[in-house]
Amino acid sequence: MAEAADFQATSASPARRWLRRTGTLLAGAPLLAGLLQLPAAAPAQAASSDTVSVALDTLTPNAPTDGDTLTVSGTVTNNGKQPVTAAHVGLLVGPQLTTRSAIDNVAQHSDDVQSATGSEVGGKYVEKFSSLAPGVAEHFSISVPVDKLDLGSDGVYEFDASLSGQTAAQPWPQMLGIQRTFLPWQPSEADTKTKTTFLWPLISTVHMTAKTGAGELQTPVFGNDDLAKELAPGGRLTQMVDLGKDLDVTWVIDPDLLASVDAMATGNYRLPGDNGTTTPGPKEHQALAKQWLANLQDAVAGKEVVALPFADPDLASLAHNGTSVTGSLSHLKDATDVAATTVKTVLHVTPTTDFAWPVEGAVDPSIMKVATSAGADRVIARSDSLQETAGLTYTPSAARPVGGGITAVVADDRLSTAFEGDLTKADTSTLAVQEFLAQSLEVNAQTDKQRSIVVAPQRIPTASQAQVMAAALKALEGANWSQSQDLTAAAKDKPDPNATTQIPSIQSYPSALRKQELPVTAFQQIARTQDKLDNFQVVLTDRSRVVTPFGRAINREMSTSWRGRSGNAGSYRDGVEGWLDELAAQVKLIDKSETKLSGRSATIPVTVQNNLVQPVGHLILRLTSSNPTRLKIGGKAYSEQPVEISGGHSQSVKFATSANANGRVTVVAQLYTEDGQEYGDAVSFDVKVTEVTPTVMLVIGGGVLLLVLAGFRMYTQRKRAAARQAEEDGPDAAGEDTDEPGNPDEPSDRLPQEPEDSGAPAGADDPEQPSDPPLDTAQENADPSGTGERVDR
Repeated sequence: MAEAADFQATSASPARRWLRRTGTLLAGAPLLAGLLQLPAAAPAQAASSDTVSVALDTLTPNAPTDGDTLTVSGTVTNNGKQPVTAAHVGLLVGPQLTTRSAIDNVAQHSDDVQSATGSEVGGKYVEKFSSLAPGVAEHFSISVPVDKLDLGSDGVYEFDASLSGQTAAQPWPQMLGIQRTFLPWQPSEADTKTKTTFLWPLISTVHMTAKTGAGELQTPVFGNDDLAKELAPGGRLTQMVDLGKDLDVTWVIDPDLLASVDAMATGNYRLPGDNGTTTPGPKEHQALAKQWLANLQDAVAGKEVVALPFADPDLASLAHNGTSVTGSLSHLKDATDVAATTVKTVLHVTPTTDFAWPVEGAVDPSIMKVATSAGADRVIARSDSLQETAGLTYTPSAARPVGGGITAVVADDRLSTAFEGDLTKADTSTLAVQEFLAQSLEVNAQTDKQRSIVVAPQRIPTASQAQVMAAALKALEGANWSQSQDLTAAAKDKPDPNATTQIPSIQSYPSALRKQELPVTAFQQIARTQDKLDNFQVVLTDRSRVVTPFGRAINREMSTSWRGRSGNAGSYRDGVEGWLDELAAQVKLIDKSETKLSGRSATIPVTVQNNLVQPVGHLILRLTSSNPTRLKIGGKAYSEQPVEISGGHSQSVKFATSANANGRVTVVAQLYTEDGQEYGDAVSFDVKVTEVTPTVMLVIGGGVLLLVLAGFRMYTQRKRAAARQAEEDGPDAAGEDTDEPGNPDEPSDRLPQEPEDSGAPAGADDPEQPSDPPLDTAQENADPSGTGERVDR
């Protein structure tokens, strides 16, 4: 039974049990005396707990020992409508709390006046107010030597600060407000100390996208500049490192965070701009990132570092919704493989990678199976999931062998959840620290057997939560009942044979956590993106430029940090897939318009464009005719040619075609990868075939023959005319010379003159003179409409 675990162990020493009983009785005596001094009607007419609010801002030391002086400070505020007169703040020491459930009860009713059970220290250890005006907060501070508190045996005591006074409506002394907390009392070294492991999580949300800047450097693109805010002075991550460096903790780190900060430290990261553009990240953020990494390297030196799988994948979502989608588990293996390399590269330490950490330590058989599928053999669970069923009267050690060589390291749920909620105010912070210390001391007091207790706080604590965690841990490290231990040592400790090892059923998984899981559709989209990446990388000559950033982006799509942010998660997945589509589309076929084909054969060019930086290859271009009877490609229905293109270039691939009949034929061009997968969109275009028949060729041939004959006839006629003229001039004409030009009777050495131009074109009256020149082949092949493409013959 769970409640049975809150009682003292029967194995406790008789002396300790006697001291506890004596201390409880002694604490009850002053309480009874205090009650007898109150007016009889006061308890029945006590004001409601919200008449005056009491805020306990500081309590130092948190765990006092002999000789210490306890200082308590805070504020009191009159929430009523009437002034409170004759008021004073007093300190009350309640009974010793001997179970963890009793501590829970006090914490749940911390401001309930009706639940007050302590007796006031009184005397000079009060602070008086003549009047508390409505709505006005008044500060108080009281210091009291610990020996004035009349504490009994070692243990946890209820400790309260209360405001007493009277109002016009109720003119008698009464308690009007209270703040209940705890006082751990262990003045000497405990006989047996609890070994405490505190996990210090260094995890953030997803910051890097799959995009990289153009060029060889592959400058990473961030989704926003939120990471810089966390790294700035006073930022959450800066405080986590500054606080953790002085604590004895086990660092639990998401390698994706290190990769993101390391990318920022280069000074070349980019941020989203307007209209899909990107802008350089501010240079001053480079210095922030470098300083943070340097501080972290110093902080983890000599400490245990546990590396989660890259991007901290959501194991429960994967187990419940992802295993039905093929390939989902392979991403967990990839994330685990890259984790150690990333941490070692950035921090120069070798991390432990055999721990898995499901959300809030909630486990079931399917989660355990997935968590250990990538090589981890230790799963960090939590005691509110792996609950005790054997009726133990104490909290057992964390390590539990659960079969198959797997160890469940069960963190204590009360200690692990002590720092949740709003801890920005001093009073809530003080209460959280005191409750944490009280639960820790109570665990130690349960039995004389030494145990190993693990504290696994929330994954992404706020800056204020981290501050409170550090304050509590510092107080615990200085306490007399606890000693620090790293996580690996806790996992190796001898398990308690009576502790439960039964993993809860899948039906017992908390519904509130299940509602926050990534849906099946998310894993389906991840699988679709992976298929596209596999198809794309085949054509690349430098695959790492694409596979690495997209592989890590797919890991980020499964991150635990998306819980409670389903809209952001969907947008991120869409962005990764869209960017991959955009990159793949940089290798494409250029659209073609209608092509004119005259004659029996010709070549058709198809252009492939590569706008990527790197060359692409391993592509096949196939050109297919929809009507091979009319138009064949390479002598058959289709033809294929390999394609290799340099980055930023285009290539024209020519296909030989042969036409058998006139008409229009649709031709389809499609790129394929070498394994036969379609790549990109097909391009369809029409080829208009105009076949040249034998009859036409005969007519053209006859026309050419006539032209030749006409030319020959004209030549012979002119030769005969010249011969006749020579005979008429006589045999001596050629040898006579005269200086009188124009004499028709004189001989001449000039050629016969052509007839004068009558204005008619040459040969117009000659039936053998061709009126038009022969058809030019280039003109014949041109597209007369001006809309088609000229085919290379």
